[in-house]
Amino acid sequence: EVQLVESGGGLVQAGGSLSLSCAASGFTFENYGIAWFRQAPGKERTGVSCFSSSDGKTYYADSVKDRFTISSDNAKSTVYLQMNSLKPEDTALYYCAATLHDCPWALVSDNMDYWGKGTLVTVSS
Repeated sequence: EVQLVESGGGLVQAGGSLSLSCAASGFTFENYGIAWFRQAPGKERTGVSCFSSSDGKTYYADSVKDRFTISSDNAKSTVYLQMNSLKPEDTALYYCAATLHDCPWALVSDNMDYWGKGTLVTVSS
C-alpha cells in the first residue's frame, strides 16, 4: 500500500525555522514527483514546492521562494522541506503529495496521485 507520512511540524516563533519530512513507502521513490501543499484554516489548499526525482528539478510557490528549500534523500525514500524565516502566514497543515510523473506544470491537488495526512505548522508572532 502506498503511504506518505509527514513529520516535523510544530510551533515556532516568527523568523524561526522548521524542517518537515515526508517518508514514502509502497512504491519506488525514483521517477516520482514529490510535493508539499499547505492549507491554512478557512483557506484553499495550495501548492508550496515540488521535487522531480528523475531530474532533480524543483518548484517553489512565489510566497515561499528564497525561504523554503525542498530536498530528497533517495536512500531513505524521504523528501524534506526546510522552512526558514517563517512568518505567521505560513501557519497551515502541510501535506506531502506524490505523482506518478515529474512535477506537474500546475501544482494543484488534482494533479497529484497520493497524499499524506498532514503535519501542522504553527508560526507565532
